[in-house]
Amino acid sequence: MYEDISLIAMILLLLASIGVAILYYRRIKRAHEMYDEAKNAVGDIVVSFNRQLQRQEDKLGAVAYKTEVSLSRSEGAVNKVKAHDKQLSDLAVKVEDVSGIEKRVSAQIEDVRKKVEDAIAKQKQFMKKATEVPEISEAEIKAAIPIKREKALAPLTETELGVLEILAAEGKKTAPEIRDKIKLTREHTARLMKKLYEKGYLEREAGKMPYAYSIKEEMRRILRKTEANI
Repeated sequence: MYEDISLIAMILLLLASIGVAILYYRRIKRAHEMYDEAKNAVGDIVVSFNRQLQRQEDKLGAVAYKTEVSLSRSEGAVNKVKAHDKQLSDLAVKVEDVSGIEKRVSAQIEDVRKKVEDAIAKQKQFMKKATEVPEISEAEIKAAIPIKREKALAPLTETELGVLEILAAEGKKTAPEIRDKIKLTREHTARLMKKLYEKGYLEREAGKMPYAYSIKEEMRRILRKTEANI
């Protein structure tokens, strides 16, 4: 009987041990399930956090790109401003140069104006003196510069005689107009006309430049007489 009690006690103990083991196993299984759930939850949190972190990183990258573009544009704007400043400086220098040139030109114009005024004043004085010269009669001219009616044309060269004939035929002319006719240099023609005037063959208008020369009526009659005799 004692053995039966011991057996029953052992069976009960074994059953208790088995019950405890089953309970412990369930707890361990439950703990493992909770661990898996916690692990999955943590994984989801980590994934969500990584996604949020990636989105923030993308936003920061976009902001950094926009900032870089803005800086680049700012540098371009700064360079343009510098270029405009340089152009303005160059323009200011050019304006100063132009102002200096305008001042010099104005001074030159003023100098020329004064010279023109002086020349006009001298011309007026000359014209006034010319009008104040008393008229000289033809008789007085003949007495001062006698011309023999006989052989009056003998001292003249062919060119000088040609000048007298041109003036007799075409009337009053200036030295440049005579030069175009006789084809001599300006200096030669000027000396020739002066010589004929000083010798008494020609008359001269002194009121304006260049002088206008005309043949004396006396010389015109001599030329006509000479041509008639020929």
